[in-house]
Amino acid sequence: MKLAEALAERAEATRRVEQLRARVVSSARYQEGETPAEDAALLLAEASEVMDSLETLIRRINRTNAAVDMGEDGTLTDALARRDVLRLRHSVITAAADAAAGTGERGYGRQLRSELKMLSALPVAELRGQADELARAIREIDVRIQRKNWEADLPD
Repeated sequence: MKLAEALAERAEATRRVEQLRARVVSSARYQEGETPAEDAALLLAEASEVMDSLETLIRRINRTNAAVDMGEDGTLTDALARRDVLRLRHSVITAAADAAAGTGERGYGRQLRSELKMLSALPVAELRGQADELARAIREIDVRIQRKNWEADLPD
């Protein structure tokens, strides 16, 4: 099995657990004299089985990520950490640029000359440029990660 297939399987198992959780919660209590829509105990047992297989799958994925070499990016785990931090950095820079530009502020413009003028404490154009560069770096590392996901085999 390729790593990408395992990741898709993990996502499906996670969705399945969430669906089962919701069904358990909705069937956990019922009115006296009524019958519940579903057997909550059976649903809970099914959820437990799915979570057991999910744990095994996650362990295999993590071992693979730690072992796969991505050249200058280090291991796949290193590349994932880099991508996560790049995304966080992009989010912070974009938020700073938006705040400095006054994006989303109500009453952004002055109505009267007597009102105080709002000034930017940060260089908006420079921040937008940094955000663009970070977005490019995110796309590039994401492509390398996706490529490895389809090349790497999951160990047994």
